[in-house]
Amino acid sequence: MIDVRPFASLGGADHGWLKAKHHFSFANYHDAGRMNWGRLRVWNDDEIAPGTGFDAHPHRDMEIITYVREGAITHRDNLGNEGRTGAGDVQIMSAGTGVVHAEYNLEPETTKIFQIWIMPDKRGAKPNWGAKTFPKAARDAAFEVLASGRPADAGQGALSLNVNGAVMAATLAKGQTLEQALAPGRAAYLVVAKGAATVNGAALGTRDGAGIVDEDAIRITAEEDAELVLVEVAKE
Repeated sequence: MIDVRPFASLGGADHGWLKAKHHFSFANYHDAGRMNWGRLRVWNDDEIAPGTGFDAHPHRDMEIITYVREGAITHRDNLGNEGRTGAGDVQIMSAGTGVVHAEYNLEPETTKIFQIWIMPDKRGAKPNWGAKTFPKAARDAAFEVLASGRPADAGQGALSLNVNGAVMAATLAKGQTLEQALAPGRAAYLVVAKGAATVNGAALGTRDGAGIVDEDAIRITAEEDAELVLVEVAKE
């Protein structure tokens, strides 16, 4: 089964400094059919104007992953963490028992991010933040695991999550095909960050999303040069 969600169908809001699109119900956007995809709860497509950002605010018991598409995001929190994450890289924040953080675009250009929330396997964990620069060549025609709590990924260099799930990225040249296995009991959500592709025969354009479940594999063919972001989580 594949549930295609065209970018034009997404909910959203325009706050001037922030233009947001929501793949799932979020804030003032509510769609009973788009509450979550397995353990995946939020996938926001945000554009943040230069010199602006999210002022300090709290979270708890959520795994929050930021994938930077363009520009950079600068993080600060009440635990003393601070860092800048640039295009193609990710930062993670396990909110656990509670954290107060701010996210700013300190760049001279608009920053474009995917903000992804996954429900943790265990509530009340110790809060954690991390960021890392990954070699972009590792994702040519293959998914590179950027953040994970899957046992099979332990010790492989990905940022650590408090959930049996993973965030991955890949790039495909036009005409290339990539196949990613999907085990029973697992669900996946894929967004084409750039370009266009077919996913299990369904056509996706730039910033379109697709939920995949009850398939043994995800087969992707690039119709244009494409950048792909994939989340894999437990189905229930």
